[in-house]
Amino acid sequence: MSSRKVVELFFDVVSPYSWLGFEVMCRYRNVWNINLQLRPVFLGGIMQASGNKPPGLVPNKFMYMTKDLKRLGEYFDVPLHPPSDPFEAMFNKGSLSAMRFVAAVQEKNKGSDQKVELVSRELWRRIWSEDKDITEPASLIEAATKAGLSVGEIKELLEMYTSKEIKDKLKSSTQEASFGLPMLVCHVDGKQEMFFGSDRFELLAHCIGENKMMLPQPH
Repeated sequence: MSSRKVVELFFDVVSPYSWLGFEVMCRYRNVWNINLQLRPVFLGGIMQASGNKPPGLVPNKFMYMTKDLKRLGEYFDVPLHPPSDPFEAMFNKGSLSAMRFVAAVQEKNKGSDQKVELVSRELWRRIWSEDKDITEPASLIEAATKAGLSVGEIKELLEMYTSKEIKDKLKSSTQEASFGLPMLVCHVDGKQEMFFGSDRFELLAHCIGENKMMLPQPH
């Protein structure tokens, strides 16, 4: 039996396209027998470092994105519903505290991304499905509780996520990302291949030698 190929998924819960990539990769990780490694990063930091401009800040792109997300949400069966004030949610509030919290979850649960997956999904639901805050400690507590974390775990995470160690961890991961999210990196035969966006799944499958690609759901 060949060893499982590694695929890294760089994501931020402020990015709706990251949510699509996240759910598709979670659906396919067992079909493809890959080692899916979740890499929480901060999209605001990526944009600043790369000089890239988010599509939400370009009026025509934003109008297209609104329609595009509705179609994609229906197609991939992901409950995408833009917040009532996308600019406030995405750019004024942002996701730095949320992603530091996710980074803390990962640090506390080294060796398994199960809780990272659950907490991230709840944060995505809050901002991109329920029009709720993801920045305040109370919001993080509510998301973590819904993800099944215990009171003790959440208390420890609230102490961790503002620490220098977690801030540096998120910053370091963010510096590995190129110019946008989601970013997927597959490792095959000692080489890395990077894919950007939530519409490169067929190419990713080809890269790792898989032909089982039946979107939107594996059969």
